Amino acid sequence: MSVETAEEPGWEVDPDDEWGVAVIATVGRQLRLRREAVGMRVPEFAAAVGYGEDLVYKIEGGKRIPRQEYLDKADEVLGAGGLVSASWEDVKKVRYPRKVRALAKMEAQAVEIGLYECNIIAGLLQTPEHARALIEAAQPPYSPDDVDRMVAARLARQSVFERDPAPSMHFVLEEAPLRRQVGGTMVWRQQLAHLLEVGRLRNVTLQVMPTNTDAHPGLDGRIELLKFPDGTAVGRSDGAFSGRPVTDPRQLHVIELRYGTIRAQALPSRESLAFIEQMLGET
Repeated sequence: MSVETAEEPGWEVDPDDEWGVAVIATVGRQLRLRREAVGMRVPEFAAAVGYGEDLVYKIEGGKRIPRQEYLDKADEVLGAGGLVSASWEDVKKVRYPRKVRALAKMEAQAVEIGLYECNIIAGLLQTPEHARALIEAAQPPYSPDDVDRMVAARLARQSVFERDPAPSMHFVLEEAPLRRQVGGTMVWRQQLAHLLEVGRLRNVTLQVMPTNTDAHPGLDGRIELLKFPDGTAVGRSDGAFSGRPVTDPRQLHVIELRYGTIRAQALPSRESLAFIEQMLGET
């Protein structure tokens, strides 16, 4: 693969992400100083690492977030003895968009996570193929690099399932998105199978809201509720308080009431899993 045709291994830096900008600028500066210290010009270095000169300039200028494989190759070429590769520990903390990092941080701290989705399958429950198909359907379309970054960010949030002790997690999904064959039949079947697998975890309750049910408080959008070890909580509902996150106990009570009503109206967990199994058996 020539350097002219190599894909750029990184993502654009969000100029509004001050912490991310500072980290990537520092890493880029260190890379430039090390390259200059060994007497390599950009064209020579680019050829050695196997990527384009434009990418090298962008990374060294703090305009692009390098991926781990780029840093590892640069470490090898520069003879840095692992010091350049080690910068990945800082880079990986800012590689995802700021909003995603903030949400992932809260989910990682929560002892209880409650989520209702009305139009899609919740991101925490999506397979990689399903997530990619959803993101690629956006208009105007995202660049391939942006798609990769968004898929990776969405999947990274799913590390919450690996926590020990595990948080208590509750999901309510509408029937309609479950029936939509996003990505084709095979991807759809894999997604339903994944829901069954996750729904059988001891700390997870998965419920389905049938399409033929009565009106409920979630018809105006998504609801998310996170509770933390110190007794505090944060909630957000598309249809309440202008959709902004709230922590005030009186406002949280409203969101808890909405979410509780939805859970009471949805199918119980066992019936929900049987419902999804029936969908799989219909094809």
